[in-house]
Amino acid sequence: MPDSTAIEVKNLRFGWRNDLPEVLHIPALEVARGERIFIRGASGSGKSTLLALLAGVNLPTRGDVKVLGETINRLSSARRDHYRSDHIGFIFQLFNLIPYLSVLDNVTLPCRFSRVRKEKAVASANSLRGEAMRLLAHLEMADEDLIDRPVTELSVGQQQRVATARALIGAPEIIIADEPTSALDSDMRKVFLKLLFQECEVTGSTLLFVSHDRQLETHFERHIALDEVNQLVREAL
Repeated sequence: MPDSTAIEVKNLRFGWRNDLPEVLHIPALEVARGERIFIRGASGSGKSTLLALLAGVNLPTRGDVKVLGETINRLSSARRDHYRSDHIGFIFQLFNLIPYLSVLDNVTLPCRFSRVRKEKAVASANSLRGEAMRLLAHLEMADEDLIDRPVTELSVGQQQRVATARALIGAPEIIIADEPTSALDSDMRKVFLKLLFQECEVTGSTLLFVSHDRQLETHFERHIALDEVNQLVREAL
């Protein structure tokens, strides 16, 4: 029987430099496969830092981060990058789109680095373009006049939707979303959440969603307040 745990953190500690105080100490945190989790915390509390640690972008000072049964902080840099490409879709707060690529090429980019995601995308819609267009259509971005434009010609809200489609393509087991609705208006936030939840439901993906917008919290099954799991904050109180 496959492990039902998507993410497991044990005695996680992180500091930016040895001569500076640590910013995170999370003794334990477990996320089940298929869970939808809302993570909240004050600005500067370490939410984005935690997401980067869970994705293997940053490495803990001490402790372990296990993702889908693999302790990712013990992998080499190259193996960690490959593992992330195969299994994690990341919606970055600053989007991290490639400015000289078109909308369509940005969306399909993860499939250039991950054979696993490419095969799943093609199986879903018979072609990479077809799957990219399906996701973009849900986000009201499938206009033929838009998809071949460089992303630098798009509005901030449009760029955010492209970043979302890129994270979802190829049905990664884990979706990490760092303030993904910050540039969207109220109507588009609803469209965005509907698509995100639909895709996660169909694929069984685990969703970790960070936002300062407490109105979105009610849509999620589980809520985590970072200041309640970060032992450094509790010790300071």
